[in-house]
Amino acid sequence: MSEFSMYFQLGYRHIIDVNGYDHILFIIALCAIYQLQDWKKILILVTAFTIGHSVTLALSTLQIINFRSDIIEFLIPVTIFITALTNLFRKNSIVNPSRFSTNYFYALIFGLIHGLGFSNYLKSLLGKENSIFTPLLSFNLGLEIGQLIIVAFFMVISFVFVGLFNVARRDWTLVTSSAVVGIAITLMIATKYW
Repeated sequence: MSEFSMYFQLGYRHIIDVNGYDHILFIIALCAIYQLQDWKKILILVTAFTIGHSVTLALSTLQIINFRSDIIEFLIPVTIFITALTNLFRKNSIVNPSRFSTNYFYALIFGLIHGLGFSNYLKSLLGKENSIFTPLLSFNLGLEIGQLIIVAFFMVISFVFVGLFNVARRDWTLVTSSAVVGIAITLMIATKYW
């Protein structure tokens, strides 16, 4: 297996691993206000998350930044909670996003925190490499593909409920985001560091 393929698969598995469902929850929280026809906005959103994730992975691997892992493990569900909670308080007119959404900001900034959550493990693997460029690039490409698969799956489910079963878009957003808020609270309690 080539170095590129190994790190690509590592990134892909990292994002779709059901045991590490925190990233999946964050993606669902980000995408809950969108529908299938918003695919361009969703693509920008997912890419913003990958960029944020990539920046902190690179900075951590290069030993430029370092944070306590217990704090990061707590902050990850906090980011999920904030994103999903924001969805609950959007006005009906905002649920149909036509311009800049705070979710783009959340995707980029909170992606920085999520990147730190995996950085220690990746750092230990990359410590054996002469150059980190190819491993980081392939890991992040795998991450991006994994996220797009999760988004596609969620958007199909969303289309079934909103498009075929005529569930109101606002109701779909409220139910989805409420479920994510509840799970995020459970995760915050489980990962509190004090």
